[in-house]
Amino acid sequence: MTRGFSLWLDTIRALAAFAVLFGHMAHIRFTGGDYYFLRDWNIASDAVVVFFVISGLVIAFAAERDGDLRTYSYNRATRIFTVMVPALILTLLFDAIGTRITMDAYPLGYYQHLSWSEFLFRGLTLTPQWLGVMDPVRLGSNGPIWSLSYEVAYYMIFGFAVFLSGARRLVLIAVVAFLAGVPILALMPAWLLGVLVWRRVSDPGAASLSRPVAWTLAIGAPLAMVALKWAGVADALAALTARVFAPADYNAVLLYSDEVLWNSLLAILMALHLIGVAPLMAASNWRESERLAKAIRWLAGGSFSLYVMHYPTLQLLDASLPESLPLYDLWLLGITLAVCFGFAALFERPLKTYRRWLATINRRPSAVPAE
Repeated sequence: MTRGFSLWLDTIRALAAFAVLFGHMAHIRFTGGDYYFLRDWNIASDAVVVFFVISGLVIAFAAERDGDLRTYSYNRATRIFTVMVPALILTLLFDAIGTRITMDAYPLGYYQHLSWSEFLFRGLTLTPQWLGVMDPVRLGSNGPIWSLSYEVAYYMIFGFAVFLSGARRLVLIAVVAFLAGVPILALMPAWLLGVLVWRRVSDPGAASLSRPVAWTLAIGAPLAMVALKWAGVADALAALTARVFAPADYNAVLLYSDEVLWNSLLAILMALHLIGVAPLMAASNWRESERLAKAIRWLAGGSFSLYVMHYPTLQLLDASLPESLPLYDLWLLGITLAVCFGFAALFERPLKTYRRWLATINRRPSAVPAE
């Protein structure tokens, strides 16, 4: 994990988080349809697939550094729950305020009222989309948390596969796979592509790419993503999926994985891009751009918070901001960013501090800081 490659991963992570934000802001109820082309291009959903590939890569790297299941589990849990617990509490608070102002800002399909007990149980266990647990739910207005259900299942399955052996490994993987359900498993190959990328770029025995090949992959893969999207391949693959599942409704079967074919193709192209970028960034010198590097690190360091807090914030602002406000869209964006990055300053960036506190409380050595 060279400094240059790590910085490029942070760049993509930050861009993906903003793509999700802008893709959701483009809803008609937020910005009147002025940016609806972002919805047509479905950039928010595509960005989540990019997150999956990067997540698989980073978790594979972190697992090697963690060395055992206990440390791996501790690092994954602290990374998630130091952000998710306050995010769930604020989602409840924001939704309670917003729905009292006007329910018009919380239309059916974008908000699901749950009892506090069900909300907290499904949120704290990160199982809102685990079909083997209960029916899938939306946690109030915080729809984007669906992808965390996927991520946690992948973390568990991967951790069991790497650190356990024998019958115990098989049984635990089978249990998690059964509880997670088909939609989550359908996108796991996209996440595993990130693992394969890490194995490829970290293998000292792997044949090195020539610079022309590396540049072709680094530039060609993103261009192919755009070209295929422009050519309507995503829609064609969705139609193919519909025919395969007919007469059943493939959307009802696959839920958030209903674009599984396009998502898988997108993940392959993202993996090829990263394989090409890795040797190029290993040779780069970021000392001349230290300010840029710090800015990228800062943005990426708040990307998790931006992802889990932007939607309930947008919903609350939609309920409370007067539509006659001059430069309404800028106010909507600015306040959302302020809330999300303020949240990150309190809960995401101090992760190492929280881990030290927990280690002191538990009287155990501090776990290895990891992504």
